[in-house]
Amino acid sequence: MPTQSSDNNATYSEPSRTTLPSGSTTDATDQVSIDTEVESTNVATRAQTLDPNTIILAEALTDKAISWRIHNCKISKKIITQDMPLPFLYHYDSLDDSIKQTYPLTPSLLAQFNTSMTADEAAALIGIDKALITSPWHVKVIGSLVVFSEALQLAVRLHWTNTGKDTQQIYTKNKADALTAAFKEWQFFGRIDVLYKNAKPALISIDEQAENNEQILTIDASSDYQFLPATHALVVIAKLEADKGELPWFEASILERLA
Repeated sequence: MPTQSSDNNATYSEPSRTTLPSGSTTDATDQVSIDTEVESTNVATRAQTLDPNTIILAEALTDKAISWRIHNCKISKKIITQDMPLPFLYHYDSLDDSIKQTYPLTPSLLAQFNTSMTADEAAALIGIDKALITSPWHVKVIGSLVVFSEALQLAVRLHWTNTGKDTQQIYTKNKADALTAAFKEWQFFGRIDVLYKNAKPALISIDEQAENNEQILTIDASSDYQFLPATHALVVIAKLEADKGELPWFEASILERLA
């Protein structure tokens, strides 16, 4: 952490100034804003020069007018268990307030706060019946699906999960309820593969944050899936996540597969 100087020793540095073509000046922070606006304008200008039939991948995937279909939705990893250890503090926090009052935190318990252990081990450490500690379900499911359009001859393989963490802790009585609760906030993540069999129209991806010559990526027609570069994959995922509530076919397919 930087150390703040006292008021008596504080020094003032005037913000850097940048001369504009007109001869006026602007703060460096204003210049950043100007540069960002100019860059956005450049991207928009380049997009406008494209053939009007050009398909922009992120826009197409979230276009409700396109007859998208889902197939090959599958699970590659599935963990639903109550046997995984947790830091002691998680177990203690799950106790009823009345139990916490009866068994307050002692220095020896505080020393174990970050020690991973099972619910049974935590109960023994506190000195209570193990039935008094609720052991959460640990849920982690990873899967993939392919969304495709016959009309566009375009297929995209996406990956999904309930959490970006090792597991998600869910406090419910049974496994089914834990799985349902975990997927209330499911998300897309990871790599994206694209299969495009049309020579025309052109299929592109736009990453406004990339260098000028890398902002527009052309995805060539191919009979095999092509890996989308990570930065472009993030753009597509961000768009899908923003519009996910209006694209019910994704969630319907995932929940059906989990059932």
